[in-house]
Amino acid sequence: DLWALLVAVICDGMDGRIARLLNASSKLGAELDSLADFVNFGVAPAMFMYFWFTGGPTHMIDGEPVNPTLIRVVLACALYYAMCDCFRLARFNTMLEQETAPYWTHFFTGVPAPGGCWMVLTPAILSIALDAKGISPSFAWVLQNPWTGVFMLLFVGALMASRLPTISLKHLKIHKPYLLPVMACLLLVIAFLVTNFWMTIGVLGVLYILTVPVTGMIFLKVRNAYLRQNR
Repeated sequence: DLWALLVAVICDGMDGRIARLLNASSKLGAELDSLADFVNFGVAPAMFMYFWFTGGPTHMIDGEPVNPTLIRVVLACALYYAMCDCFRLARFNTMLEQETAPYWTHFFTGVPAPGGCWMVLTPAILSIALDAKGISPSFAWVLQNPWTGVFMLLFVGALMASRLPTISLKHLKIHKPYLLPVMACLLLVIAFLVTNFWMTIGVLGVLYILTVPVTGMIFLKVRNAYLRQNR
């Protein structure tokens, strides 16, 4: 259920802060957090995508049976996505004890698990939003095409397992001149979430995917500037 995954994303953003606030963080908690992330953002989205793109347990889409070979291909891609999420989390845990270069401050190595979950579910979210509004059923069918699922599972899985820099807002500081425009944008997003929740989540998911190449270019500029200053 998409609502359950959304709640998992919210809880993932709060658990670490609450643990630090209560001074209750531990290595055991960190390992359990990674296990929960693997289930919530690796296994659950993979299963959801598998059933979504193969017509559920009956494997029927619009009254037509899905090709058995295609079903196995989608299942293999779903397993690949889950394993990429597991690899990403394991690498993240090993990097916690390693010193990272200062120019990585505002970047993640690869797409984080919650972000990968959001990306891979974007076709399903947009399809649900379009169906609810009765907009462009042919386009909605493209979003539920099994080959779309194959591409998304492979693409997002590769992004999570990769070492590509992706955006991180953990250490973001907004300077005073930009504070008002940022607040105005946040209020606009909240308004869209209230009036058209799933469509807004889907569009934001598309925009998040588009940040990957943009973030890569920004990272190269930041890294090159740092290296020039420290020659």
